[in-house]
Amino acid sequence: LEIARKPWFTRAVSVGLVGSIGTVFMLAALLVPSAEGHGTHLQLGLGPCTFLTLTDFPCPMCGATTSFTLMAHLRPIAAFLNQPFATLLFALSAGTFAVALSEVVDPRGRWTRILDWLEPREGWLAAGFLAAMAASWFYKIATMAGVL
Repeated sequence: LEIARKPWFTRAVSVGLVGSIGTVFMLAALLVPSAEGHGTHLQLGLGPCTFLTLTDFPCPMCGATTSFTLMAHLRPIAAFLNQPFATLLFALSAGTFAVALSEVVDPRGRWTRILDWLEPREGWLAAGFLAAMAASWFYKIATMAGVL
């Protein structure tokens, strides 16, 4: 869409990204990471994981809130060992936040250049993300089962 290349539109999207990602990072900084490696989300008033409760297996993103919290507390190794894919998502979120903030302050079409680079690679990137999430899920199952 041509509207996505308009400076006012990219600035508005960037403001939204800065606000939403900044809120997630602020919440992660305020939480205390669960020693169990999962369940940190309970501090937000959310209920226990339905998937874990029903199956006794962690869900594919089990421990993500804990890893985000560990990253916000500047403990990247602990975050990675807890939930590798969530740690990758945190890093990508931090990069997105940085680009969005720079576009709010000084719009230079960074999103257009990034999207132009991503578009021809989107299939491979999606496959890579799914593979990384699956590998991270199996890793989490193994660590919670005491295998690793």
